[in-house]
Amino acid sequence: MRPRDAATLILTRGTGVRAEVLMGRRAAGHVFMAGKWVFPGGRVDRADGRAASASDPTGETRARLETEVGAYRARALMLAAVRETFEETGLRLARPAPPAGVAGPWREFRAGGALPDLAAMSYVARAITPPGRSRRFDARFFRADASALMDDRPRPAADELEDVAWLKADDALSRDLAAITRFVLNAALDDRAEGLPFVRQVRGQHRIERL
Repeated sequence: MRPRDAATLILTRGTGVRAEVLMGRRAAGHVFMAGKWVFPGGRVDRADGRAASASDPTGETRARLETEVGAYRARALMLAAVRETFEETGLRLARPAPPAGVAGPWREFRAGGALPDLAAMSYVARAITPPGRSRRFDARFFRADASALMDDRPRPAADELEDVAWLKADDALSRDLAAITRFVLNAALDDRAEGLPFVRQVRGQHRIERL
């Protein structure tokens, strides 16, 4: 099964021992990662590449993504992370804008008077689901600070997440996490790490490259 493009947003707030990360628990009925604590995210939609934004990605983030994919696909990945986060948690990584009527998955986001803030995002990790799984994704993980959010409190979407919470790092790591989620969380919170981690399976062996 060919992996599908997906994107995830790691929202953090605070620094040092007070640093927290936003995570949600997947509903028990899901086929993929049921009951696991995850970052909000999901598959890229066709509408994502055409969606408007209030800002462009920073030069570093754009350059890193465009070594892997074209400019259109890179932008679609970032916008998918913003849209999925809104759909699953109600939080908008955005700047205020006049309400607009658009069709498709961006309807509610734009009607609420917001445009995605891509400049607030940094590209922190990439992972491809190993072969043989029921779902396979080529996932890019982005990070943003909570100060760029237009909303104060998350509200989980019942069909996606059973719970959403701001967790301190130690608390988050003690939850029921998939191995890749645990790895990416550690990588995202480690400002000393050099290079962007890329996790995949090659000839049956897990490989971590630094991009």
